[in-house]
Amino acid sequence: MPTDRRYITPAGYERLRLELERLWRDERPRVTREVADAAAQGDRSENAEYIYGKKRLREIDRRIEFLSKRLDELTVVPPRSAPSDRVYFGAFVGLQDEDGVVSQFQIVGPDEFDAARGRISTDSPLGRALLRRSVGESFTFERPKGSATYTVVAVRYEAPPDSD
Repeated sequence: MPTDRRYITPAGYERLRLELERLWRDERPRVTREVADAAAQGDRSENAEYIYGKKRLREIDRRIEFLSKRLDELTVVPPRSAPSDRVYFGAFVGLQDEDGVVSQFQIVGPDEFDAARGRISTDSPLGRALLRRSVGESFTFERPKGSATYTVVAVRYEAPPDSD
């Protein structure tokens, strides 16, 4: 994948878009009201609510600015329509380790990775190692605690029923 393009799944794009909408529509107006209420109490130099509120407002504004720019830069990659047994962007991958334990991962862009939910970035070492692998293919992967051999046991492009 070219490094000058930022890819994202439709679900990842929607999560970022909803976050931007929530910050702009709900969070920022609420914090702005709290800051105005705190400012009305008088001396702002020792007013913890005012100081914290202003800091939180700056954080929200930075995140809104980042998300606004980022959403314009992203390229949404729709799910593959043709079945494939190869791992490409957006794939849900079943990966079996040497002990026979199968883990499920989705290959996503760097703006949507979430290791706890099994979303690994194409920029991560494991993500790069998985790209273009086929079902049944084994490979050795160097981890911080030593090398391990994995086998790709499943590749699909529609979300499993239990994913969000």
